[in-house]
Amino acid sequence: MTESSKTGDSPFSFKPYQEKEGEEYMNAAQVEHFESILKKWKSELMHEVDRTVHHMQDDASNFPDPNDRASQESEFSLELRTRDRERRLIKKIDEALREIESGDYGFCESCGIEIGIRRLEARPTATLCIDCKTLDEIREKQMG
Repeated sequence: MTESSKTGDSPFSFKPYQEKEGEEYMNAAQVEHFESILKKWKSELMHEVDRTVHHMQDDASNFPDPNDRASQESEFSLELRTRDRERRLIKKIDEALREIESGDYGFCESCGIEIGIRRLEARPTATLCIDCKTLDEIREKQMG
């Protein structure tokens, strides 16, 4: 990630957390850092949902040309699939925020060890440590 992308308006435009030597994992400062990232991300996703609704209401036309109608339907369909993925992501963000409230955020739900600051910055909704996630993906490949 370049320095300029850290200062932009994307959900991941945050200053990476600077750990201090001997600092306790998931202390108040770290929790605040991740809570801020998650809330900003959710807010931006919600803004996109609103934008999509307005776009679809404003641009919905009954084109006489079947090709124009098909193009618009295709565009709307793609946008709705994207919003559906974002809706599921918002659900994961809400779950992560609940984990913050309960004090479970940042710990692997499978083995209980620390997920890690950098992994959480890369994927704030992560619920598995890298080892458990790797094993999970190997199992998934073998089954599917």
